[in-house]
Amino acid sequence: MTEQMKMDGGKSGGPVECLGLTFPSDDARREHFSKLLAEKLQDPVFRAQEGFPDGSDEAILAMSDPPYFTACPNPWLEEYVSHYGSPYKSSDEYKKEPFASDVKEGKNAPVYNAHSYHTKVPHKAVMRYILHYTQPGDVVLDGFCGTGMTGVAAQFCGDRREIESLGYRVDDEGVIFEKQDQIGQSGWVPFSKIGRRFCVLNDLSAAASFIAHGFNTPVDIFDFEERSKRILNSARSRFGWMYQTLHMPNPDAVIEATKIIKADDNPNLKDFGTVGWVNFVIWSDVFICSVCQEEINYWNSAVNRDKGVVEDTFNCPNCNAELTKRKLDRAWTTYFDQGLSREHRQIKQVPVALNYSVGRKRYEKQLDEVDLAIFEKSTNNAPSEWYPVTPLMKGDKTGEPLRIGVTHAHHFYTGRTLSVLAYLRESIFQELHDCPALGLWFTSSMAWTNRLNRLLASNYFGGGGGVIGQTLQGTLYISSISVETNPLERFGLRIKSVPFTAPRKDAIVSNGSATKLSVPDNSLDYLFIDPPFGANIMYSELNFLWESWLQVTTNQLHEAIENKTQRKSVDDYRALMTDCFKEAYRVLKPGRWMTIEFSNTKASVWNSIQTSLQEAGFVVANVSVLEKSHKGFKAVTTTTAVKQDLVISAYKPNGGLEERISESGGGEDSAWDFARSHLGYLPVVKSAAGILDFIPEREPRIIFDRMVAWFVRHSLPVPVSSQEFQEGLRQRFVERDGMIFLPEQVSGYDKARSQSAQAPQMELFISDERSAIDWLSDFLKKRPSTYQELHPEFMSQLGAGWKKHETRPELASLLEDNFLQYEGKGDVPSQIHSYLSTNFKDLRGIAKEDSRLKNKAADRWYVPDPNKAKDLEQKRERSLLKEFEAYKTATKRQLKESRLEVLRAGFKTAWAAKDYKTIIGIARKLPDETLQGDEKLLLWYDQALTRTEADA
Repeated sequence: MTEQMKMDGGKSGGPVECLGLTFPSDDARREHFSKLLAEKLQDPVFRAQEGFPDGSDEAILAMSDPPYFTACPNPWLEEYVSHYGSPYKSSDEYKKEPFASDVKEGKNAPVYNAHSYHTKVPHKAVMRYILHYTQPGDVVLDGFCGTGMTGVAAQFCGDRREIESLGYRVDDEGVIFEKQDQIGQSGWVPFSKIGRRFCVLNDLSAAASFIAHGFNTPVDIFDFEERSKRILNSARSRFGWMYQTLHMPNPDAVIEATKIIKADDNPNLKDFGTVGWVNFVIWSDVFICSVCQEEINYWNSAVNRDKGVVEDTFNCPNCNAELTKRKLDRAWTTYFDQGLSREHRQIKQVPVALNYSVGRKRYEKQLDEVDLAIFEKSTNNAPSEWYPVTPLMKGDKTGEPLRIGVTHAHHFYTGRTLSVLAYLRESIFQELHDCPALGLWFTSSMAWTNRLNRLLASNYFGGGGGVIGQTLQGTLYISSISVETNPLERFGLRIKSVPFTAPRKDAIVSNGSATKLSVPDNSLDYLFIDPPFGANIMYSELNFLWESWLQVTTNQLHEAIENKTQRKSVDDYRALMTDCFKEAYRVLKPGRWMTIEFSNTKASVWNSIQTSLQEAGFVVANVSVLEKSHKGFKAVTTTTAVKQDLVISAYKPNGGLEERISESGGGEDSAWDFARSHLGYLPVVKSAAGILDFIPEREPRIIFDRMVAWFVRHSLPVPVSSQEFQEGLRQRFVERDGMIFLPEQVSGYDKARSQSAQAPQMELFISDERSAIDWLSDFLKKRPSTYQELHPEFMSQLGAGWKKHETRPELASLLEDNFLQYEGKGDVPSQIHSYLSTNFKDLRGIAKEDSRLKNKAADRWYVPDPNKAKDLEQKRERSLLKEFEAYKTATKRQLKESRLEVLRAGFKTAWAAKDYKTIIGIARKLPDETLQGDEKLLLWYDQALTRTEADA
């Protein structure tokens, strides 16, 4: 079957192919799979799946377009992956370094702007990752797909023009070239091939998965425009009267027009003067004066038209008392709610200004009797079609609307808006299966039709930019000055914005939990995810309006967020993310990559993500931050970077590593086996603007941390100490500029290094005792120093970055426990001798026992050689464990401040002894900031909990 047949079958009535089956038409395809889905929905076991949304069979079937999209866990995922993907073979050759290039992409692409959402990554940014890690025909997964931009990106990887718009070149053979500006490698280098990739999209949200399906279904623009304009024209003819206003009417015209409005079902005001078309109405809260108890119209009293601002303090128009909004009580009103069939109490809001157009000219006026009559009539006329009266759930972001009496979905709309939306929804859903873009049209326009819209006062009075602002991001806040738009106008404006979707129907969409995907083991080629981050965004609450209209809502049980109302702490969030990453690990082919977009300002969330990744089995190979001002990446190693957008590159180990550790039971050889495998995944050269970047993941201490996490994940004791491991790395592999390389990698680095003016520098930030020791070690390696020389340098590094609950040790103690001091007796240590002879001309070429050298070297602290360092480390660990014993009997209050190094040493020793009870007991006495702020402690604690539960 030809590709054209697959694409055009539904429109031309010709045959279509789907999952290896041929159907006479796309309608026949949909009917066949819909019947199968309807049967599955009758099965209680199918409905009991993790993340199954709340909704009736009818509502789920109305939204779905099986097998491409089901508004529930998609039962055809396994078949899709088997049909389009390729089975994993250990003999397959696959070698990719982590992607670490500039991914800055603008947000003005038509596809990006076609629909708003809480978080969204431009599809062109995702394309860069997919092209880097995959080849044509590979299958990609996004388990938290949101609007489905990963699917759009996967399909556009087959579009030459789209690829070239990224700055790449494509030759006649379909090979894609990128411009390399790395030191040691420049010019155009081949890295991928043109060709579509297939994509599995999943989201817990019914709204998100519905939008994702719309974006990943090709649209016939002419067909969409014909259908949308026909539906909208029908709505205009029925509801247009609700948005009429008279332009400068005389008093008699107002009286007569008001009579007609009350008498006619579809009144027309053209006989009473010039008729304007309403653009929007401004609504104002009404408050009660705390002095005279009279009502205050907030718009009339607080808005300063001359300045274009809403004043913080204003005067009561009745008693002239000076007031502030915070100190005022609201006025309330009680009315009969037709949707609830009972009386309802809500804050009082009144319309205060109306913006309208006559021809192309805009005007503003206060509402007259005609406008008020239209509003009253349209409010009293209940919608003829179905509309949602869904109760607003209690949540972290729903408290504000609930407090003001906005308790159900229909309360977010005025009466006339509700009538229009109900009609448009019914009309759209009647044609949805023939034109899925109509669904995007509906959900994208809805954001402009509710009471969450607010007035941008400075623009409104100053005449600049847009005057209507959508809801404050991440909230359901209804402003004291809100805007009621004309939905007929808004839907009309969106017709030209919506029809920008993927070019093919190559993605499959599922509405379910990322903790359970019906995808075979080791079957997917690449994962790109932008997961929820702690308490950043309460998706299920913020999607309430969309999902109320769709009649299918998010199952909150598996929503991976921190949420007080749902009683989900950061521990619960981490547990859910761990389950999601374990599922991702299961379905990803060994040796392949996962990219995680990260954006959060809390170190606890950053550490939760890192811990969850490691517990699932992934190994982090690169963490970069996008420096937007410099249009480049800067490597990061600490949680100070969480204030910026991060990109985490992690891989699933390959090459028999997992099998070998299972067979050997873990041991020192396994540690070196891991190191050798891990180094093969790391980038060899990173540079920007002609300057080599330090690669943190190649730093011995970071490699040790990765090795420890890997052993803990396998429930094995760590076989070597930090000092032994770091020295072993230097013996077994090659060190350059503080970084470890495989022998076969180092020539590539040496070539780049020879062309760089200076060696890369690693930035170390002191935030706790461990990082303080690391900083001192790096400093003293370069410059053995006396206490007096070192003290001001060290103190300048201590600042606001120090962890709140970490005891701050004295510099003298750190030096005594971790370094050696030359006291002027015996030969000068080679570390000090080398430094002095290099930096002081008069000390060059003299013997170690020379008094001049000894005098200059006296009292200097230096980094010991490996043998002595090992003795120091053992001495220090005994001291730490002695202090840890005191922690066992300490109270929660006594552990308000603690030493992370003591906790880490104690947890490590307890883990080796399988003393999980001690780890859990002490962890529960620690402040949240201490435990959640350190990924190493989190890892020991989480694994101890897991082992305890497994043994129970």
